[in-house]
Amino acid sequence: MTMTLPEQRAAADTPPPPAVRPTRRRSPLTWLRGGGLANLVFVLPMLFVFVFFSWSPIVQSVIMSLQKTNLIVSEWVGFDNYLAVIGDPELGRAVLNTLWFAVLALLFGFPLPLLMAVLMSEVRRGKGIYSALAYLPVVIPPVVAVLLWKFFYSADPSGVFNTVLGWVGIPPQPWIQDAVQAMPSLVLEATWAGAGGSIIIYLAALLGVPPELYDAAEVDGAGIAKKVWHVTLPQLRGILFIMLILQVIATAQVFLEPFLFTGGGPAGATKTVLLYIYDKAFRNSLGGDYGEATAVSVLLAIVLAVLSWLYFRLTDRWSTT
Repeated sequence: MTMTLPEQRAAADTPPPPAVRPTRRRSPLTWLRGGGLANLVFVLPMLFVFVFFSWSPIVQSVIMSLQKTNLIVSEWVGFDNYLAVIGDPELGRAVLNTLWFAVLALLFGFPLPLLMAVLMSEVRRGKGIYSALAYLPVVIPPVVAVLLWKFFYSADPSGVFNTVLGWVGIPPQPWIQDAVQAMPSLVLEATWAGAGGSIIIYLAALLGVPPELYDAAEVDGAGIAKKVWHVTLPQLRGILFIMLILQVIATAQVFLEPFLFTGGGPAGATKTVLLYIYDKAFRNSLGGDYGEATAVSVLLAIVLAVLSWLYFRLTDRWSTT
């Protein structure tokens, strides 16, 4: 088949394909001359620290979870530790307590910082003072804050909170000494201690909301509630979901509050997963069952890894849209 004259001209005008340069394998000598050895020397200290302090404990934990050990005598038992802890009803109750803490923290601790941030963003004067006061609980050392609130939670009628309740005619409450009120009391302190950081993040996110959206909503006759619902929340959709996942990850690792407030009591009502791990490993003065404790730690790490993966996938998706 012969080409027509236009096709021949087009073929003549088409530039030839670029020549493919043969790939040369880099020899060790070329790598050394290119500064490879110097780069390796700079990377080695960081690599050693990372492997020794990060990956080595992870590998040792996985190995320990497959052993029956008290750190002196070890016996290989395979997956028996995992089967033992999964069948332990005490772990099931600890998981339920942790979920109950997470639900209460999401109901009270998640919307409250957002509400306070929205209210503070409407303040025209003294916004810096309010921001500093909101962040002040974060500055207080956590142990000091818990011990202070434990004093406030005294069940005596002369206790701080019971005295305040007496002013409005409410009888004294047992607070952390009651199995029903103990977990909400822990969540109340945890919300107070952690709300400041969330408020600062929400305040920074609110600065990115275009003011013309609020102006348009005001022209349409929208009040504060409708502005928040139709303008603020849609604009903060990404940061709200990220904060939600981070709070779920944090509540899954709650330990300080139940450990210092109640020690897991009363009657195991505040015993969380991390406190269960602590009891397995350290409550026995003769040496705990470190194998089962590490097995629970590995299971918890898997759950947190899945949540972290979800967090990174969502943040990566929103950063590219």
